[in-house]
Amino acid sequence: MAGFFNRLKEGLSKTRDNIVGGIESVFSGHDKIDDDFYEELEEILIMGDVGVHATGEIIDKLKEDVRTNHIRDPKECRAFLIDGIKEQMKVTEEDYEFLSKPSVVMVIGVNGVGKTTTIGKLASIYKAQGKKILIAAADTFRAAATEQLEEWAKRAGVDIISAKEGADPGSVLFDATNAARSRKADVLLCDTAGRLHNKKNLMNELEKLSRIVDRNLPDYKRENLIVLDGTTGQNALVQAKEFSEVADLSGIVLTKMDGTAKGGIAIAIQSELNIPVKYIGVGEKITDLQEFDPDAFVKALFDTEDGDDGSNDDVDKSDENMQNDSYFNWPD
Repeated sequence: MAGFFNRLKEGLSKTRDNIVGGIESVFSGHDKIDDDFYEELEEILIMGDVGVHATGEIIDKLKEDVRTNHIRDPKECRAFLIDGIKEQMKVTEEDYEFLSKPSVVMVIGVNGVGKTTTIGKLASIYKAQGKKILIAAADTFRAAATEQLEEWAKRAGVDIISAKEGADPGSVLFDATNAARSRKADVLLCDTAGRLHNKKNLMNELEKLSRIVDRNLPDYKRENLIVLDGTTGQNALVQAKEFSEVADLSGIVLTKMDGTAKGGIAIAIQSELNIPVKYIGVGEKITDLQEFDPDAFVKALFDTEDGDDGSNDDVDKSDENMQNDSYFNWPD
């Protein structure tokens, strides 16, 4: 939607000032391409939360493009730098194959990242695609989590299976899997606990939930989405690494990208973990979550007055394709 792209562009304004402004100053401040030129670009990208690994890949590709195309003017590097950034954020149609048949989407993440609201928004997205949705409120540990999820389910117009606070999450998911089969649900969205006492407890809980799904819905596709708060920058990457040790993550939902100066984390996470960002959120409205489009993201980031992001792409992709808890401190 054009409205979503405009909100994304507006939301990335601080990131644009933080990263793109610095990049442009390097292009204009150097009259030749040398080690100092590359070092300054590298420093700006790392300081902009693009991450060490992704930055290294981007700079290496830029050096290769400069050599191959015999570039001498630093300003001519802009398009190649943008292409290098795009290459770090690849999303394919196969990344959404879990929606091609009945599926279970486990939504994982620490408390405060927007996990509950993400489930409500995903339910709305999938329902708009003509799918029958069921939500399992399996985070029974956090106070008011079930009530919040019930409200989002109501707003999205979908069914929910829930229990009282403190109930066994496995029991909730067991009932939900049975209901999903009997009601012929296309997608079962499962909320999970944002934090347990330690990593071992979290691992045991997620493994138990996984066993229930595998036993009751063996023919359903599985998707494990981790929700990360874009405003936390590198801490979001730490969270993703921690959860990847206890769950087989298949996708990332990046929330709160409106107004953060740390939008470069969208580039870093995919490069560091080789897990695609599949959804991006730029606000609180139920329509403020959309499938992640790397081309639209880069275009919004490298915004210019004429709308051209300066990359080498001949085709301009349509934008129609388009609560903070710190990172884990596990007890020893």
